[in-house]
Formats: sequence, C-alpha cells, structure tokens
Amino acid sequence: MKKVLTTPIKNEDLENITAGDVVYLDGYLITCRDVAHRRLIELGRELPVDLNGLAIFHAGPIVAKDEDGKWQMISIGPTTSMRMEKFEKEFIAQTGVKLIIGKGGMGPETVEGCKTHKALHAVFPGGCAVLAANEVEEIERVEWEDLGMPESLWVSRVKNFGPLIISIDAKGNNLFEKNKAVFNEKKGPIVEEICKQVKYIK
Repeated sequence: MKKVLTTPIKNEDLENITAGDVVYLDGYLITCRDVAHRRLIELGRELPVDLNGLAIFHAGPIVAKDEDGKWQMISIGPTTSMRMEKFEKEFIAQTGVKLIIGKGGMGPETVEGCKTHKALHAVFPGGCAVLAANEVEEIERVEWEDLGMPESLWVSRVKNFGPLIISIDAKGNNLFEKNKAVFNEKKGPIVEEICKQVKYIK
C-alpha cells in the first residue's frame, strides 16, 4: 500500500514508517538549506515560516515568473544533506519540522533529533529535479529573498511528491549506516579473493 504523508504531519503518522520505506508527500514543502539553518541556529533569527508539522527540502531551486507574475518551479533537485548535520538536531527541536528531505544520508546528531522529537529524514532521488518541479502544484510565497534564489525559503504546495526513501526514521534507525555495516561485512572476503587472483596489486 502506498504511504502518503500529509501536512501537518503528526507524531502518530510516523509510527509505522521505517528506514527503507518509500513515502510520498502531500501538502506544504519549504526549501531550507545552509544559510537559513545558520540564521536560525547561529544568529537566533526567527524563521519567517512556521514549520511545525511541515516538511523542508534541502534544495536550491530554479524558479521563474510567468506572464501573470506568478512564480513557477522550473527545477528543484536535492542538495547534500550532510552539510546541515551540525544544525539539524537543534533545527528540529526549535521548529517542530517533521520531514526533512535531501540528498545522501545524515549523521548521529540528526538521528538523535529525529528520535527525540519524532521526525524523519528522507532521500529524494538525484537527477530528478524536473520531476520534482512537476510535483509542485503552486509556489505560494518566498521568504528571505535577500539570500538569492537557491537559499531563499520557497513555500510550495506539493502533491504526490516523491518517491522519498526514508533514511532516518523516528525510532532512530539510519539506513545509510546500516547499509555501510552490511557492505563492509561483505567487502572483506571479496577483497581477499581478488587479492589472491591479482597478487601483484598491493
């Protein structure tokens, strides 16, 4: 059965979602990356968007105005989530955000934040920025436009946004770390066998 999260997301909506699951998002998605995280955590500036129960996207979109003067999403691909690792635990605590979407995994601080405050981190497939843009129904507004297009907070309504692969669940399971352990376990015997066959490689 297809799993769909609809904003505002509640704690109970996350109970049956596990790292490795694929979900989709309906509702509000706000782009929020490096500088917005720094403004909140390091500078103590209040975010101009209430993120409680909502979703953020580590992304720097390309947007353009149409002939009616309305913003249209052209491309919105994920950026590397690990850049936000040092901020994310406190960001989750302060904002009440429930779903964080980006590229690649995140570390122990984010795991702790997701576990303590009941939130998820998910990965949007790389190379699918135009697909993501097509899943944006409307850009409602933009905040902190002084930061420039990639770093501004673009407040969008999305429908069937995904697929999103859950990398950290609300219980603290981390798919990337689990996979690393599995792959490293398999790697040893394989490397040993290769070395037997190719003895001159040191």
